[in-house]
Amino acid sequence: MGKLQKNTKKTYYEDISAKGYSRRDFVKFATYMTAFMGLEHSMVGQVVKAMETKKRLPVIWEHFQECTGCSESFIRSDHPLVADVVLDHISLDYTDTLMAAAGHNAEEAKHKSMKENYGNYILVVEGAIPTKDDGVYCTIAGRTAVDILKESAAGAAAILTFGSCAAWGGVQAAHPNPTGSVPVSDIIKNKPIINIPGCPPISEVMTGVVLHYLTFGTLPEVDDMGRPKQFYGKRIHDSCYRRPHFDAGQFAESYDSEEAKKGYCLYKLGCRGPVSYNACSTTGWNNGVSFPIQSGYPCIGCSEPDFWDNGPFVKRLTNIPELGIEATADDIGKVVLGATVAGAAVHAVATNIAKRRELKDTSKHGKSNLEHLKEE
Repeated sequence: MGKLQKNTKKTYYEDISAKGYSRRDFVKFATYMTAFMGLEHSMVGQVVKAMETKKRLPVIWEHFQECTGCSESFIRSDHPLVADVVLDHISLDYTDTLMAAAGHNAEEAKHKSMKENYGNYILVVEGAIPTKDDGVYCTIAGRTAVDILKESAAGAAAILTFGSCAAWGGVQAAHPNPTGSVPVSDIIKNKPIINIPGCPPISEVMTGVVLHYLTFGTLPEVDDMGRPKQFYGKRIHDSCYRRPHFDAGQFAESYDSEEAKKGYCLYKLGCRGPVSYNACSTTGWNNGVSFPIQSGYPCIGCSEPDFWDNGPFVKRLTNIPELGIEATADDIGKVVLGATVAGAAVHAVATNIAKRRELKDTSKHGKSNLEHLKEE
């Protein structure tokens, strides 16, 4: 990926200072985002230096089949600098939802930026791309979303898909998908694409990906679905504050039950937390105040592909990965309560077998891990 061209634009820090933020505000923000990106505290200085010395990153933000919820998530961030870094300080040269210009003036600004920053700008896409009937179900100024996407992607250094619509197709692509909607990756094959799914994504996640690129000049490491591991590397279930109730076999049977009021696990009410990868349970929304499960409603798995078609949101999962095997919440609850001692034994045997296999794996020196442990 090419380096950004030098220009006369202000650095991030210069622009932040010009808006009245103090040095203390700036350092606090850099520290906050460093931690959120999963970096060690020693990396704060590198993030600070990048924002002090690097020019603002040109961004073209296209909107297609969507509800603008991702933009809403951005501008309603409770941390003032989160929204400012993305909406102001990255040099947002075009977004037909938020920019003051319209019509020919807006299109002229976009094409000028794309030409001047060819090969160096970031393309943000919000919304799915309809392909049926030559793409007529989403047209802007007489042009289809397919045509506009291809044109905007041609000179982009990388593409960020904000939201599940752009990443997976979203509700538009749900069965029966009458407009033939597809994600960005089905159209663009020759550019690096970072998927940032969610309905909508968390604002700090969107900002964090941009800030990572700014700091290191590279895109973050992604999983096999193209999602940045630093934000989508853990299941919501793994960090959920209701997890102890799940492990103890304590589940809410209805939304108005005493168990629900006590904060029992919502798995039986359809929670998709055990199979959904996102930062909701660690970061939260509205400056970390809450997230859907904390608000009393199960996770619907909005960061996962085809979540609209993955059965009714209130229908419980039949099996979830637990203790290295497939185990249901009912089984776990029974084990804890002592109702199925045999089941617990099976779990233990399966776990031991897995560990034995792991210990028998030979090392590069030809010795098993178990032998190494004995020697130590």
